[in-house]
Amino acid sequence: MASSAKRVRRDSGTGALAAFLEWCDDVGLVLSPKPPQRRSSAWSRSGLKGPRWDQVQILASRNCCANKTEEEPWVRPVFVSREGTVADYGLIAREDLPAGEVLFTVPRTALLSQHTSSLSSLLEKEQDSLQSQSGWVPLLISLLHESTISNSHWGTYFSLWPNFNGLDHPMFWSEEERWRLLQGTGVLEAVDKDLANIQMEYSSIILPFLKAHPDLFNPKVHTLELYKKLVAFVMAYSFQEPLEEDKEDEEEPNPPMMVPMADLLNHVANHNANLEYSSECLKMVAIQPIRKGQEVFNTYGQMANWQLLHMYGFAQPYPGNRDDAADIQMLTLCKAGLQAAQTDAERQLVLEQWDLLCKMEMVGEEGAFVIGWEKVLTEEELFTALKVLGMPAGEFKEFKEQEGWANEMGENGNTDLTLSMIPTLKASWKKLLFDAALLTLQAYSSDLKAEEEVLSDQQAFSKLSCREQFALHVRYGQKKILQQLLELASS
Repeated sequence: MASSAKRVRRDSGTGALAAFLEWCDDVGLVLSPKPPQRRSSAWSRSGLKGPRWDQVQILASRNCCANKTEEEPWVRPVFVSREGTVADYGLIAREDLPAGEVLFTVPRTALLSQHTSSLSSLLEKEQDSLQSQSGWVPLLISLLHESTISNSHWGTYFSLWPNFNGLDHPMFWSEEERWRLLQGTGVLEAVDKDLANIQMEYSSIILPFLKAHPDLFNPKVHTLELYKKLVAFVMAYSFQEPLEEDKEDEEEPNPPMMVPMADLLNHVANHNANLEYSSECLKMVAIQPIRKGQEVFNTYGQMANWQLLHMYGFAQPYPGNRDDAADIQMLTLCKAGLQAAQTDAERQLVLEQWDLLCKMEMVGEEGAFVIGWEKVLTEEELFTALKVLGMPAGEFKEFKEQEGWANEMGENGNTDLTLSMIPTLKASWKKLLFDAALLTLQAYSSDLKAEEEVLSDQQAFSKLSCREQFALHVRYGQKKILQQLLELASS
């Protein structure tokens, strides 16, 4: 099977990278704060400082992960490169690194957010008019401004993404291409919502703001198309600082922000580094030993392949994404129940059961049951739905008449639902699950066997475009999970 898939590389050139790394040095973005290894005593004898980010990178780009050369008097343990990475730029270890090693430190003054932008005062003054469902508008306005002025503090940072043309989220695919490659995956629906929200947000919030400040913005420059690209940029590269645990239920989530250098790291589910937050700076820290020549990976979170493709424009090859999952639309479970009903009375019972589940807020018209490789991620919702839909009429009548059934979710209130438990469920529950999984599989435009043949034929796989490869990884992973569910529900 295909072993790797890479994102489309941006053509920003080595000059842009060298300038960015020099900017990092100027703003105090520190690569590996510990004293780096010296290759000779000449530096200490002369009293000179070690090389800057850009000097390290220029040397590193010549040799990638090769042995150190005579040109390198001072070598830091990690470096930025476009060679030896899974996609675009990445961070490579030049030596074995232990868990706990601080790889780089980003001062908060280098972050780009609504609070650090040159428009921060204006954005704060007009915050009431910039409210949106996404909560991204203030940052997006900051990006519209900072990315199009000649003297932006982050101008060198933006040069890594020339005109933001390298972004290849499915929102930039043609409608025909999305439908052909992503039917049944959930990406189509997510993209449709994104595009509708982007159009609404731009016309009702952004455009009036631009027109109100003609000294700062020009609608002919700050267009809907640029706004769409910046939404994708925030999707793919922004960070959201977590709230303190004792405030999670009381406060709104922190707004997104751009974190230079941290956003160059690529993602895998089994990552080896994490971004840590403090009041003065952010630190990228190794969470497991990293071998010499190995890429440093951050995590974008526990994300299924369809989410990675939707939000970041790539997918991990099967079976590399341990967080991959398949969705069964909640309405599909209801449809399976109605499909199995043989009389009008039975169909009416299913509808009444579904109505009660909606009132209990266990299901919804746009909700989905999320099935992972080892467990159901929406276990309470699925357990409850199966139990209620699996009730005969008499039991359901008694259930409706009693209160507090939520405490009777299972033995001792336990609703854990691992995949290994599915063969032990009641026959009626398994029938519902089987039929719902089968209906979900039928929504795809291709079958599992045909995709296995392509993945097992490296020559055939290599002829696919990047978009086709990513879409194939999404479809195949979902179908394998659903196929596993079918086998468990039929045992």
